[in-house]
Amino acid sequence: MELTNEIELVEAVLFLESDPVEMKTLVKITDLPKEIIEQAIEKLEEKYSSAGSGLELIQFAGGYTLSPKQHLWDFLKERYGQKNDKRLSRAAMETLSIIAYSQPITKAEIENIRGVSADNMIRMLLDRNLIKHVGKKDIPGKPVLFGTTKDFLKIFGLNSISDLPKLDDVQQVRFELNG
Repeated sequence: MELTNEIELVEAVLFLESDPVEMKTLVKITDLPKEIIEQAIEKLEEKYSSAGSGLELIQFAGGYTLSPKQHLWDFLKERYGQKNDKRLSRAAMETLSIIAYSQPITKAEIENIRGVSADNMIRMLLDRNLIKHVGKKDIPGKPVLFGTTKDFLKIFGLNSISDLPKLDDVQQVRFELNG
């Protein structure tokens, strides 16, 4: 079955959207059946995996997006680098890792694992939209629970939180609450 118009439509939507587009959103925007969009995505993956294209179709954060091929980023990053291209400090990465692997988690639980105050790191990670409030823990004081955002998934190239690298036993113990 020839799907030229449908493939072009899906490609145009992916080009115009800056964030990953979920399948249900593609169905809504294009008014095409999910099966046709899946076929179009498959054809686009073939097209962009060829040597003649500077783009690739990638799936992460639960959706699809067009992005420059990885090997081109060294050349492009100076001008088109990530919006949040400022490097995270070691303390920020440690705090973000604890949240990513232990979410949902409270500030007190993060501080218990890190052994130091997490106020500044949490504020900075919230400002960069890498973490967000995901609810309140059902204990006295109802502390805020933190979790990662779609931006976190996008920046780290993950489709979902389950794609995080698995921790070995020693690392796993480090992310558990003491007491």
